[in-house]
Amino acid sequence: MSGTAIQQNISASSEKYSSEFTKGNLALPPAKKYLVVTCMDARIDPAAAFGIDLGDAHVIRNAGGNAKDALRSILISQHLLGTREIILVKHTDCGMLTFTNADALQVVAGNVGAGVLTSTFDFQPFPDLQQGVKDDVAWLKSHSALVRDIEISGWVYDVRTGKTTQVV
Repeated sequence: MSGTAIQQNISASSEKYSSEFTKGNLALPPAKKYLVVTCMDARIDPAAAFGIDLGDAHVIRNAGGNAKDALRSILISQHLLGTREIILVKHTDCGMLTFTNADALQVVAGNVGAGVLTSTFDFQPFPDLQQGVKDDVAWLKSHSALVRDIEISGWVYDVRTGKTTQVV
């Protein structure tokens, strides 16, 4: 087997997982008709932390658990696959709390050269965790393309304790 150590691990893990896999007949739409938007942070295991079994829900992950960044997937999940509830989860000690757009643009420019991204590119950092959750939930509730009259809630996951607490 060739490739990096990561690629080799994926291949070996796939062999083991597929040899024991018994859930190949699950339906395409999520059985519990909800979706979770959460951060890509490697310290979060959405299935374990939020009680999601295979086939239950869509899990959309991006930097900061950002609603705007997740919109395309949310629309597909709702309109094409029938989800009817949105759970938005941000977390403590999130990297998105630690920089501004100007900071991130400077790092990118330093790594690959100025001009790669315009000064208007928005990395969508947020300075306050609780307010970030409230702002994203409010944005989702006001978006005209989302299915109306659905439940949308916002939560914070604590990376130190593993506890998830509802904010809104």
